Amino acid sequence: MNQAFDVLIVGGGMVGAALGCCLGNTGLEVAVVEEKRPPAYDPVQEFDLRVSALSIASRVVMETVGAWQGVASRRLCPFRRMRVWEKSGTTEFCSDDIRRPELGHIVENRIIQLAFLERMEDLNNVHLFCPVSTRKIRYDANGSCVELADGGRISAKLLVAADGGNSRVRQVSGIGVSASDYRQHALVISVETAYDQQDITWQRFVPSGPQAFLPLPGPHASLVWYHSPDEIRRLGALTEEDLLAELERAFPDCLGEIRRVLGRASFPLKRQHAQEYVKSGLALIGDAAHMINPLAGQGVNIGFMDAAALAEVIVAAAAKGRDFGSLAVLREYQEKRRRENLLMMTTMDLFYRVFSNELLPLKVFRNVGLGLADRLGPAKKLVMRYAMGLDGNLPKLARGRTLVR
Repeated sequence: MNQAFDVLIVGGGMVGAALGCCLGNTGLEVAVVEEKRPPAYDPVQEFDLRVSALSIASRVVMETVGAWQGVASRRLCPFRRMRVWEKSGTTEFCSDDIRRPELGHIVENRIIQLAFLERMEDLNNVHLFCPVSTRKIRYDANGSCVELADGGRISAKLLVAADGGNSRVRQVSGIGVSASDYRQHALVISVETAYDQQDITWQRFVPSGPQAFLPLPGPHASLVWYHSPDEIRRLGALTEEDLLAELERAFPDCLGEIRRVLGRASFPLKRQHAQEYVKSGLALIGDAAHMINPLAGQGVNIGFMDAAALAEVIVAAAAKGRDFGSLAVLREYQEKRRRENLLMMTTMDLFYRVFSNELLPLKVFRNVGLGLADRLGPAKKLVMRYAMGLDGNLPKLARGRTLVR
């Protein structure tokens, strides 16, 4: 099998699959290569550990490309309120303040991916190769290819890296990264609660690190506990009974009773940013381009904006007869996204470091800041709109406009 396409996307996870759908019905022939097919959805299944807080802008992208119904027909949890606090300062955001029915939705990652993959099956110009194993990736400015384990070969004018933080595509292209370690890990815990479905997501800061609550459908939630690597390893090894006792002791009273621990997993906190997003015939999107502190759940949201912006740039170039794989065209994508992403990464990094520091001046500063944020209406609305992806240089798809004329 030797097949040639216009665009070859390596990685069919949430962001890679999103790009495939963004390029649907555009006249470009697109291949998406993914190693693993996610398990089919069953409503009686336990909730997945990996969930995302989808912003309003991300939902608009999914609606515009026809993938949102794949989420809405399964399960999701809208949230209207978002609370941030520490010992003596607090602020709460509400969707009513920006005249929206909700601030976003908590959705399992697998459901998001399935929704995009299913939508791709209806697109005649998008071809999904899944599950397949890649034996070799060859990058060439004039046309790249992927050699599959079964001997097949897929080539394209434009190669897109959507294969995660340890991207093989990025590595073979020679693009470096700047990276830093936060020296903390996060323990994600899926739980069944005594409360019915909630409409609030919250984050509390304590000296050892943040604690977060993400509501899920029904009496379920996802908890995120940030701490030192040694402490996270200890917590992860506890029995369910002992972990429940630790949660009751360490988490705030507003968490309520936890009836069951359904699952747990841990990961290190890391920041990483590619030194370039593009080369001739190559573009990076999602985690292949950037890994951000998960504090505000912005990682997948900025990845979807990458996908929407890249699709916009290459479709517009192709419509004008330009070489959409040229460095000049792809730099338009980089200019749209790299600065925006760096701003979000720097904001989250600053937020994390200020709230993770016990120096007295910083404690005073953040407590005063939280109090002011709760009282300054206009500034609060600006923060909310920014977090929900409603401000900034939004791609057309995030504004509900299709790319096909």
